[in-house]
Amino acid sequence: MQALVYTFIALAAAGVGATAYFGLTFTPAEAVLAAVVFGCVCVVLMERTLRQRAENRLERAIEDLSRLLATDAQAGAVLGQRINAMADINADNRLEGVEADISVLGTVIRQVAEAVAEIEERVTKPQPAGRDRMIAATPQPPAPVREPEPVIPLETLRQALSEQRLIYHIQPVVTLPQRRPQGYDLVPRLMLEEGDLADSVDFMPRRGGHDVLRQIEGVGLVEAINICRRARSSGQPIKLYIPLSRASLGDSASSEQLLASLEANRVIAEGLIFAISETEWFSLNTGERAIADAMAKKGAGFSILNVRSLRVDVAELAAQNVRSLRVDAARFIDAPESFTDFHAADIAGYVARSEVMLIATGIANERQIIELLEDGFVLVQGPHIAAPGPVRPDLVVEPPRPVRPQLRRAEV
Repeated sequence: MQALVYTFIALAAAGVGATAYFGLTFTPAEAVLAAVVFGCVCVVLMERTLRQRAENRLERAIEDLSRLLATDAQAGAVLGQRINAMADINADNRLEGVEADISVLGTVIRQVAEAVAEIEERVTKPQPAGRDRMIAATPQPPAPVREPEPVIPLETLRQALSEQRLIYHIQPVVTLPQRRPQGYDLVPRLMLEEGDLADSVDFMPRRGGHDVLRQIEGVGLVEAINICRRARSSGQPIKLYIPLSRASLGDSASSEQLLASLEANRVIAEGLIFAISETEWFSLNTGERAIADAMAKKGAGFSILNVRSLRVDVAELAAQNVRSLRVDAARFIDAPESFTDFHAADIAGYVARSEVMLIATGIANERQIIELLEDGFVLVQGPHIAAPGPVRPDLVVEPPRPVRPQLRRAEV
């Protein structure tokens, strides 16, 4: 096409030269020059037109390429969002939850079948009473447990505290089957005038004496912080279970001091777990619950003692930073139906789904450990495991001094 255009330009230039020579009486040189100038002007105009067209086509191509790149970028962003969404999906946990639900459903079906078979057998022939590892279909509510009264009077306890005869020992909570320490209970003990040691059941006030309780728990918190700091500095951080009661949570000065201590020791707050009885935990009022929530926000956890029933909302307890529930080992083994409607071997796994652990306390013999292992328990504590003992600098429990099994009022 361009060759044809240049041919026409050459013919037009020749025509202009001939017209100038013949029509305008130009000399041959002038006519040739006019023809050349005309041809050059036409060629320049033609090249300019072609260049503009090429530049326009190039701009349109660049615009099309930019639109394609923008579309690809949007597609890449959408793909990245989908990949991130897939990466955030924790399929393992969801599958574990589904498997646990299926396991619980299978257990319930098995329980129903066994209950029907048991009813049919009882209709035909009565069975002798005995321990059944299957949970009863209609469990009885737990009977209230009366705590024994302390044998040491409150005034004697006040005098002992003023003389700084209160000491703290530790008792390990171990994992099964390795029996490695998972944490330590901070156990208050009282040094008597004769040199013997009195356990907490012998002197802790049951009714009244809230100021004494606050003093004992305050000393325990200071002792726990010192132990945790020393353990962290030695490169072996530990968990300590610290006694706590409503006497401290309900007192403004004690609760403020408690929160201030946790705030000043946020580094070790994860290792501080406050042990409170089931009765007091579920009877906290609004103000005391607010203090407990503030403690949880600062990193501290809770362990509920003397749990009589596991028919509770475990997820709600986990949201309140409850990390463990303690049940009496002998009672759970002898009467599991008093704790839960689940099969005894399934309750530990069900509770652990909410990251709450079951701790069996009061282990007295090896047979209890074997049965608890069959039921899925991994944390135990008791005199058969280890007795309370003093803390050495390397955090090893020393053998405790002999303690008389029971104190008489005449000896106090």
